[in-house]
Amino acid sequence: MPAPHLLATTVVGSYPQPEWLVDRQLLGSRLPPRTRAREVWRVAPELLEQAQDDATLLAIRDQERAGIDILTDGEIRRESYSNRFATALEGMDLDNPGSALDRTGHPNPVPRVVGPIRRARPVEVRDVQFLRANTERVIKATLPGPFTMSQQAQDDFYRDEEALAMALADAVREEIADLFAAGADIVQVDEPYLQARAEKAARFAVPAINRALEGAAGTTALHTCFGYAHIVHDRPSGYPFLSNLDAVHVDQVSMESAQQKVDLSVLASLPGKRLIVGVLDLADESPVENVETVAGRIREALRHLSPERLIVAPDCGMKYLPREKAFAKLRVMAEAAALVRSQL
Repeated sequence: MPAPHLLATTVVGSYPQPEWLVDRQLLGSRLPPRTRAREVWRVAPELLEQAQDDATLLAIRDQERAGIDILTDGEIRRESYSNRFATALEGMDLDNPGSALDRTGHPNPVPRVVGPIRRARPVEVRDVQFLRANTERVIKATLPGPFTMSQQAQDDFYRDEEALAMALADAVREEIADLFAAGADIVQVDEPYLQARAEKAARFAVPAINRALEGAAGTTALHTCFGYAHIVHDRPSGYPFLSNLDAVHVDQVSMESAQQKVDLSVLASLPGKRLIVGVLDLADESPVENVETVAGRIREALRHLSPERLIVAPDCGMKYLPREKAFAKLRVMAEAAALVRSQL
């Protein structure tokens, strides 16, 4: 399903989970979990799916009320953007985790690869079916990409990061096929570690991502960023691995720009893609921008690409913001996009 009009608005993936569903203080006090982190949920296991359904409806309605055109389910069922999918794969030892450096340089418990990676079952299909049943707008599903997952695991089986990434790509490709069959209009692969591990990315990220995208039956997107603003404070001023993404067989590339004040002339390095450009600063201390500020960021992007190629979004996922602030920022973004659209 195509975007409904020029300068369509979307979210990157996550939306704040309610305080009654998760312990937000605990969630925000640690690095994003790579293994399971069931302790963050406030609801008993036998009631958790029902509670997650209710919270997902809140996220859907908030996006609709804010005026967002392309919705996700808010990733409400996830403890982090990546662990729900990665920990569902066979070949991962979750009971005896390993360790890997996070993009902040700190060690973090991660799944330990002890056998062949295999996707034994669909992981996010019910999520997409639920989203499709509860909105008539364009919907996007998100899942972690093979390169990033290869950097968030301790490999005790392949002992070769490229081989591990290719095995993960096969699992992602199978999931993508099922997500489109379940009703997703767009499937987005999240690859933040392209920026954090640019030298390794140059070696094998593009072939791995392309393998994951083989045969995709609908519109595909790839998101890359500098990490959650709540977590990563020492952030580079530019993208060390962006022009390379023109070789990825993806329709849309999503990137942050607002917080870092990225020089958007870099958009010219991706002539074959539609660009999802972040225009909302999600740092903890960031205010709710006014409409003209966000409109100015949209106009700056339009200096470097046509309106037909621009989609407007927050910089990254919004899960660490207070819900009221996240909603207010989305509403301003939708109003700013409408203002600029009216002036084209």
